[in-house]
Amino acid sequence: MTDMAHIGAAPPLPKASSHKTYLPGESGIWVFVSGELLVFSMFFILIAQGQAEQGAIFDQSRAKLDLGLCVINTLLLLTGSWFVAIAVERCREFMRDSGPDKRPAQNSATRYFTLALLCALGFVSIKMVEWGHKLHAGITTGTNDFFMYYFMFTGIHLFHVLMGVGVLLFLRAASRRPEITPRTMRIIEAGATYWHLVDLLWVALFALLYLI
Repeated sequence: MTDMAHIGAAPPLPKASSHKTYLPGESGIWVFVSGELLVFSMFFILIAQGQAEQGAIFDQSRAKLDLGLCVINTLLLLTGSWFVAIAVERCREFMRDSGPDKRPAQNSATRYFTLALLCALGFVSIKMVEWGHKLHAGITTGTNDFFMYYFMFTGIHLFHVLMGVGVLLFLRAASRRPEITPRTMRIIEAGATYWHLVDLLWVALFALLYLI
């Protein structure tokens, strides 16, 4: 009788998986990132449209840019993002480890945030030199549409880098706290996400303004 009951019974429902996809940082930072990507996408469209309509002028103007300095700046941002990624992982190790030997992970995180900060400051310094060369040569936003976009969009990006310097200073200070709570870890991840956004935006600007 019991066997017959089992034959007609519906198969048991699978247990719901308790695994959830982990999204680093606070949800607000991803809303901010989405908005920034949307805004910069419009900037990129303007540059592409200008290239299509004034190809000769854009090509001649692009030849006057300091490609070498830009490559150095690109490497600085990419290296800075690498340092930030390592620092965040060290912070996670420091948060998880309850043993007496967790201090090296904290010191390592602070050191990598410091290196990322130096990369950011190097980027700002080189950008000032690059702009100085242009202004000394009489090139301004009024020269043509290409240089209007160049100064405008690299200036907006530089503002993001300067904000990133403040973020990195905060992350460095947070990594030096006696304890890193899950709440602090989410804030650190949010700050790191912002810095990776700054890096991503620059790579796109580098391609559109300096290479294409």
